[in-house]
Amino acid sequence: MSTFVIFLVLIVIVAFLLIVVIMVQNPKGGGLSSSFGGGGTQQLGGVKKTGDFLDKSTWFLATALILLILASNLTIDGGNNIESKALDLDEPIELPVTPAATDDSAAQEATDTEN
Repeated sequence: MSTFVIFLVLIVIVAFLLIVVIMVQNPKGGGLSSSFGGGGTQQLGGVKKTGDFLDKSTWFLATALILLILASNLTIDGGNNIESKALDLDEPIELPVTPAATDDSAAQEATDTEN
């Protein structure tokens, strides 16, 4: 398995985890952090610590995603081992031959179709 494929799998996993962490959060104070903070569930950390965990994990996963994307760019083979025929100066360039119009009727037809 190539290095790029490994980076691609890691990017997909981190992106999925980032989606899950963002979906668990509620912008109005609800979500997972409010369900842990009420009643007798203080042993799980409370609202403040759960919100901090979700916030820190969001930033960590977003940073990891960006770093993985940048690192995967370094592993992409730029195609340097493939020879380009477009820049080959040793071979002569062959241009297609177009028949020249010998009479004025062909030139007149071309002007009529443009107008």
